[in-house]
Amino acid sequence: MNIIKKTNGIIDKFSGAVKRIGRQKKDSSFDPLQKYMTVGQYQVGPEQDTPYGKKYELVVYKDDENTLHQALRLANANDLAPEYVRKYDKKLGRYRAFVNKKTGRRYIVEQYLDTVIARIKRHTRPDTINIGILTDTHYKDSDAIDFYGHNGLRHVKEFNYLEEKNILDIKAHLGDWIDGSDAGLISEQELFSLSRSFKTNKIDFAIIKGNHDDNDKFDEHHDLKASFPENEFEDIMWPAMYAQRGANYISRKHGVVYFDKGDLRVITVNTSDVPYILNEKGQKRYDSKITLAIREDQMQEIIEILENSSNKQIIFMSHGNPITHHGNNALKYNGRSLHELLVAFNQREKGYLNSHDVPAQFMLANDFDFTKIKNAKIIAYFCGHRHIEDQFRINGIQYVLFNCSALMGPNHALTTRYNKRWNRRFDLPSEYAGYVANIDTKRHIMQIFGYGATSKRRIYRI
Repeated sequence: MNIIKKTNGIIDKFSGAVKRIGRQKKDSSFDPLQKYMTVGQYQVGPEQDTPYGKKYELVVYKDDENTLHQALRLANANDLAPEYVRKYDKKLGRYRAFVNKKTGRRYIVEQYLDTVIARIKRHTRPDTINIGILTDTHYKDSDAIDFYGHNGLRHVKEFNYLEEKNILDIKAHLGDWIDGSDAGLISEQELFSLSRSFKTNKIDFAIIKGNHDDNDKFDEHHDLKASFPENEFEDIMWPAMYAQRGANYISRKHGVVYFDKGDLRVITVNTSDVPYILNEKGQKRYDSKITLAIREDQMQEIIEILENSSNKQIIFMSHGNPITHHGNNALKYNGRSLHELLVAFNQREKGYLNSHDVPAQFMLANDFDFTKIKNAKIIAYFCGHRHIEDQFRINGIQYVLFNCSALMGPNHALTTRYNKRWNRRFDLPSEYAGYVANIDTKRHIMQIFGYGATSKRRIYRI
């Protein structure tokens, strides 16, 4: 029996040595603990660049599939449960980054975000408003290292680190929480996981619906009945948003919510406002992926909020951008009408919205009167959806497009040219993308600070 144990030990050491030699040149610089490839227990500390320089006991073991794992537990801790874990990835040719079992975050990301926070504090004043922005996480049931997958949920958890460091006044996810390509029950569970991770009692948060969040991608690929019942996203995701003390709204039906922070007002819009109509096969008439729209009832709520927005500087947020660089309609229905409404507000006009040559479900017939508004202006409009960074200013309103958080590796057909230029890589800062928008209403300055695959700082007059 002892001979067998000794033999197994020699085999483990030999196997570990071979793997170390094979990956030494490729990934030796990722972190010093990569070299521990032999099953056993080791005492490690600051010299091995452990999390926050603490002393740990490193446990290296193999699972039933013969995959190497590493676990870190604090030295001399009474609790034997590890604080950080990771596994060896053959595709990467190295161990993945350590993940904290409690928070679900990688400590190397937290360390990187600490430098981002320091940069933001250097360039902002204390009497300003910080809005955390995340968009297009495309969470799906795939352990991918170069495209959409479980990393979508992790990006949400790591984004929350900004909130824990007390740098945010409000946070928002601009939609496409999920990729919508998994079976209905799986996508529903993904939404529940995202909701639990995103909601908080510490600051206000906005939950915006994206064009992938009705799971129509799965329906398209499988030509089956609708995999989501009506209002599935709304019933899972919106109750927590509406329940907040700081959330104001006309109704709980359309996802139109506004938050006030001093003289700043943030208003959310749902650009996936599409009727749920099924044909005789139980399939949707309107594919939410390609039918981005705003309907009459939602437009009426936006009007009512604006008619009571004196003494406010206003930022709108939605998933899709309502207009293009040239001022044309960027939604399937009524994007241009929304922009014209915002311009009418800034010009203190009274009028009527209507639409022509559209299906009856998307026709508009809304009156508005902004003649009594005092000291107010719509200064900016934030959106995601395009998987790029962009900005344009039309009729005095600054439109800002934010890059997708979801990992878009360079070798995928869906990866945009913007993200291909980033050459996004797993476990590196280019894997993810997030933002903090700093609004200084007194100096009329807006700064957009990015982390990961983003521009690091953009400055606008507002």
